Amino acid sequence: MTIQEIQETAAGFTQQSELNQIKSLGIKTIFDPPILAAVSAHDSVFTQLQEPQIIGNHHQLPVGRLKDAATVISYFLPFSEDIRRPNRVPDLPAAAWLYGRIEGEELNRALAGHLVYVCREAGASADAPLLDPEIHMPEFTSRWSERHIAFAAGLGTFGLSRSLVTVRGCAGRYGSIVTSLNIPASHPRYEPFLSYCSICGRCSDRCPAGSITSGGKDVRVCAQYQDGIKKQFSPRYGCGKCQTAVPCEKALPAIIPNRTQ
Repeated sequence: MTIQEIQETAAGFTQQSELNQIKSLGIKTIFDPPILAAVSAHDSVFTQLQEPQIIGNHHQLPVGRLKDAATVISYFLPFSEDIRRPNRVPDLPAAAWLYGRIEGEELNRALAGHLVYVCREAGASADAPLLDPEIHMPEFTSRWSERHIAFAAGLGTFGLSRSLVTVRGCAGRYGSIVTSLNIPASHPRYEPFLSYCSICGRCSDRCPAGSITSGGKDVRVCAQYQDGIKKQFSPRYGCGKCQTAVPCEKALPAIIPNRTQ
């Protein structure tokens, strides 16, 4: 299989799934078609992610997920206009965003499972870390960071808000699979890690918690704010103000001073 074939499969599943809608809000599409990228499971970037200043040695290698791992496929599910538009206003997160964040994750998990199925039907082995209940850890870290995996695959680079900025913007959800399929790497990686960020500061201005500064994002301040949102809107939570009404919401910023190409 090629990455193009897998992308077509992922797009078809996303468009046809009943999970990709919020009937109670009249929203017919949570996510636009995903974009995908592949990277060798043996790329040195995965050992780099284990460095203490990046994530740490608790972050798993692809071969730790799948013994015969050959490729990691990462995907980004961009939120639709119906999810993004209501959240452009200031103050509290829009209901559409909260539903997209929680109900949308059901579609994300279903897509990961479907891609595992597709790989297995092709005679390969596959694993979806997203479906592992033990992947998350306390203290704002993970054994498999989907954003960092997307960076490793070349889908995008980080922004000041520590969202990942892709050609389809930063507002959306990420997932990945590890497979024994041999698929050529599909995207280059850019250095520095803020290559797609214009450093405009708009995400900082938008953050109701004040968690984003010129030095980056304080994840604890952000989490404390979202804890308050969950108390108000449980079982849903989220915010997304730093991902909406910003130049990188749905595309790359028009001006990117750090990009090296």
